[in-house]
Amino acid sequence: MIVTHYNPWFVRGNVHAKQALDRFFNGGQSAAQAEAEAHWTPRVDVREEAERFVILADLPGVDPATIEVQMDKNVLSLKGERAAETLADGAKATRVERAHGRFDRRFVLPDSADADGIRASGKHGVVEITIPKKAQSAPRRIAING
Repeated sequence: MIVTHYNPWFVRGNVHAKQALDRFFNGGQSAAQAEAEAHWTPRVDVREEAERFVILADLPGVDPATIEVQMDKNVLSLKGERAAETLADGAKATRVERAHGRFDRRFVLPDSADADGIRASGKHGVVEITIPKKAQSAPRRIAING
């Protein structure tokens, strides 16, 4: 007969239970959240189309004018900050799930990306960055003179 010790905090797939209890007893934040409060990672979709690459970033609550998009040596960076909600005097947050603070995402683009044609727009909390592809030179046959 084999006896194993059951530890609910380290059962595969159950790490979220400990994190939830940490948040409950630490005023809505786990120790890791309190330490890393200044950073969060927005969710993105990246797709490749025939003529371009498209990056869609979920950034609700962030003013598009404050988002910085840069391209340097085939690395596209997306930086910004979402401010924390301010509570009225005497108010207490009973649940805080939305991340806030600074964010910084970087994407390495292939050599076929045209850095000069990058465009970004924001609508309904989603920032869309389009990166056109460079025109590909078609192979051509070269005749040998003889």
